[in-house]
Amino acid sequence: MDFLGILCLLILATTLAGHFAHRAGIPAVIGEILVGVILGPALLNWVHLTTLVQTFSDIGVVVLMFIGGLESNLALLRKYLRPAIIVAIIGVIFPVVIMGLASRFFQFSWFESLFIGVIFSATSVSISVEVLKEFKVLDTKEGATILGAAVADDIIGVILLSIMIAMMGGQSGVAQTNLGIVLLEQVGFFIGVFIVIKWVAPYLMRLSDHLLMAASPTIMAIIICLALAWLAELVGLSGAIGAFFAGVAIAQTDYQHVVDVSIEPVGYTTFIPLFFVSVGLNMTFKGVWQSLPFIVVMTVLGVLTKLWGCGLGAKLNGFSRHSNYLVGAGMISRGEMALITAQIGFSAHLLSNDYYSDIILVIIVVTMIAPFVLKNAIHRAGQVTATHSIIEEH
Repeated sequence: MDFLGILCLLILATTLAGHFAHRAGIPAVIGEILVGVILGPALLNWVHLTTLVQTFSDIGVVVLMFIGGLESNLALLRKYLRPAIIVAIIGVIFPVVIMGLASRFFQFSWFESLFIGVIFSATSVSISVEVLKEFKVLDTKEGATILGAAVADDIIGVILLSIMIAMMGGQSGVAQTNLGIVLLEQVGFFIGVFIVIKWVAPYLMRLSDHLLMAASPTIMAIIICLALAWLAELVGLSGAIGAFFAGVAIAQTDYQHVVDVSIEPVGYTTFIPLFFVSVGLNMTFKGVWQSLPFIVVMTVLGVLTKLWGCGLGAKLNGFSRHSNYLVGAGMISRGEMALITAQIGFSAHLLSNDYYSDIILVIIVVTMIAPFVLKNAIHRAGQVTATHSIIEEH
C-alpha cells in the first residue's frame, strides 16, 4: 500500500511543478524531472525507483509515444524519410567519434571509449515529443524529421550495441549476438508494421464497433499499441518505437480523434508524469566532485554532438538555418535509450564500475538541458512560420 501514497505524492508534485514551470515559461517536463531529482536519492531521498515506479514509467513512455504517433502526419513522415535517415546517421557518427576520442583523455581504454560514444549516440525522442506537442510543432517538417530520425537512430544504436557485445566474444556469460539474426528480426518487424498500418489496424478498429464494451475502440487501440511495443522489444528495439507506429496506424483510421481524446487523460494523469520523474530518480551526486571535469566535458559534448551533427544532417537536406537548429535540438535528449544502453553495457562489462554512475549523471543532465535548447530553437524558428510551411506544402 505504500506505493499508493508514493503515487499520490508524485502526481501532486508533478502537477504543481508542471503548473509553475508553465508560469515561468519553462517546458513542463523540466519541472517533472526536477520532482524526481528533489524527492529522489539525489536530494531528499524520499522516493526510490522501485519496480512499480519503473513499470509505471515504462508504460508512460509507451503511452507518450503512442499519442505522438496518433498526432503525426504519415504523409509528412514519408516525405521527410530521406532527411531523417541522413540526420540519424550523422547524428550517430558525431558522438561516437568525438565523445569516444574525448573519453581517451580521461584514461579510458579504446574499447570503453568506443562504448561511451555508442551510449551517447542514442536519442530518446520521448521528451522531445512532449516539448514539440506543448509548443504545437509536432506536425511540421522539423517534427517529422526528428521523429523519423529517432526511429532510424534507435535501429543504428541497437546494431552498434550488438556489434560491441559480439566483439566481447561472449565474455562474462553474455551470449554472442548474431547480428544477422538481429537485422532480420528488425526488418521483419517493420514489414509487420506496414501490414498493421495498411490492413490489420483498420480491420480491428472496425471490428471494435461490434464489441459490447464501453470505449471499445480505445480498448482495441491500446491492444494494438501494447502488442507492437512488445514486438519491438522482442526484436531488440525500444517499445516506444512500436507504440509510435501503433499510433500512426490508428491515425490512418476514422477513430483517431476518439482514441486521442480518450488516451490523453489516461496518460497525463498518471503514467507520463512518472516517466519524467523516473529520469530524475536516476540521478545521484555521489562522488560527483572527483569526476567533475569528466562530467562537465561529456555534458557539453553530449549536447553539441547531437546539435551540430543532426543540424548538419538537416543542412545537407536543404533545411534553413533555424530548421537545422530545431532538428539538432530535438535530437539532444538521451533519456531512457541511453540509460538502457549504459545498463546493458555495464552488465556486459563494456564499462567499468568506477565511471558508470558518472555516465548516468551525464545522460540525465544532458536530458534536462535538452528541453531548454529545444524551446529556444522553436522560438527562433517561429511556430507560426513552421505551421504555415506545412499548409503551403500541402
